Amino acid sequence: MRVLVAEDDRGLREVLVQGLEDAGYYVDSVDRGDDAIEQLKFYEYDVAILDWRMPGVPGVEVASWARRNDRPTAILMLTARDTPPDRIQGLDAGADDYLVKPFDFGELVARVRALQRRPRGVGAPVLKRGSLSLDPARRHVTLNEKLLNLTAAEFHILELLMRRFPSVVERKAIAEHAWRDETEPLGSNVIDVKMSRLRAKLVNSGVRIVTVRGSGSVVRIPPTREVVCHRFERLVGAPCPHEIAFEISGGCGDDR
Repeated sequence: MRVLVAEDDRGLREVLVQGLEDAGYYVDSVDRGDDAIEQLKFYEYDVAILDWRMPGVPGVEVASWARRNDRPTAILMLTARDTPPDRIQGLDAGADDYLVKPFDFGELVARVRALQRRPRGVGAPVLKRGSLSLDPARRHVTLNEKLLNLTAAEFHILELLMRRFPSVVERKAIAEHAWRDETEPLGSNVIDVKMSRLRAKLVNSGVRIVTVRGSGSVVRIPPTREVVCHRFERLVGAPCPHEIAFEISGGCGDDR
């Protein structure tokens, strides 16, 4: 499981990182709220531990940003602010749990485990991109209303690409996100194999996973017929034909 620690107190941050790593977690750490947002933009975390008072952006605003932008990361607010109004503000901003300083480290780890046990994706919105629909809670992917049979790694790869659509996703981020459920070790060519199998399941669908050399991968998703017809009628000023063919160019990459 991957954890983000955002704490501006260097000593406490180092204690948190070391303790969580000793407990078996992969941990990234930052000392500013704006850096925490950048991490959440580009990487998928199971849990984020946020200090309330940080330079740049307060932890409570980081939590609010994460919820506004549909980040599924569970959030544990860590703060010396212990009044009921403070707790209410933190939870209403988007925190899933709230721990007051000073705290027992064993309790913090127990709370992280509790957050980990919550089904990932509960409350997360269904991602819809053109004719492709992905339900994080049910782990269902449908294309033109037909269910696709994906492995866990394939699902996670597609989920990340859809969340970042239309942005390019770095290979490192894909590797970290795809293996959150897998026991298989990450070999040098495993990502390529998984991506190839996912592409095969999307063949003839119009949905393409494109490699942008030196950058990463991006998903190209054709618009629905309704969108195409709307554009046609607006530009041509005539009713949309019953059958309309269209092709979306992949643009800046190749299908490898």
